[in-house]
Amino acid sequence: MFTAGVKLGVTLVDQDSEFGNSYSRKMGEAVANVARRVNATVEEEKDTLDLSNCKLISFPDGVFRVLKGVSENIRIITLADNEMKAISSKFFSTFTQLRELDLQGNVLTKLPDAVGEMEHLTSINLANNSFSIFPEKITEIATLERVNLEGNSITEIPVEKLSDMPALKWLNVRSNPLDSNTQSALQSLSNILSTTEF
Repeated sequence: MFTAGVKLGVTLVDQDSEFGNSYSRKMGEAVANVARRVNATVEEEKDTLDLSNCKLISFPDGVFRVLKGVSENIRIITLADNEMKAISSKFFSTFTQLRELDLQGNVLTKLPDAVGEMEHLTSINLANNSFSIFPEKITEIATLERVNLEGNSITEIPVEKLSDMPALKWLNVRSNPLDSNTQSALQSLSNILSTTEF
């Protein structure tokens, strides 16, 4: 059984203050919530892991250890609406059978190069993060069908690399400050994809 000792990367404030007690209680609840969700994945042999809205600033190291024996079975991971600033290469080398990854609503600015080595990933949701540069390594994922980058700060998109992606069917780059050249190039990409939203 996974204990509530998951390292969330958060330092608790002084427990003597009223604010500290409230904050500690909330963080304790967040840790217990992560533990419950991870336990459910392991015990029920689920192929999904939902750690959305868990106040995470990174993927907890303790979760890697607990899921070590079942990581090959995980197909869908949702880490939406947390406060994650980065995601490690270890994440991608651990969950090699991943099909869908939802990272929307975090504060990510880049992805590690290891994302390009994902052999089964079909969908990645990176909406509402802090990307200012398009994460080009995702164009190396031959199986990727859906990419959502809505609501970031991206100005340029590697349209040629995207058009070379064999499985890509859907791209959403709405609400990005795309320059006029990129917008024009996306017009030609929309003829290739079933849906391009910009």
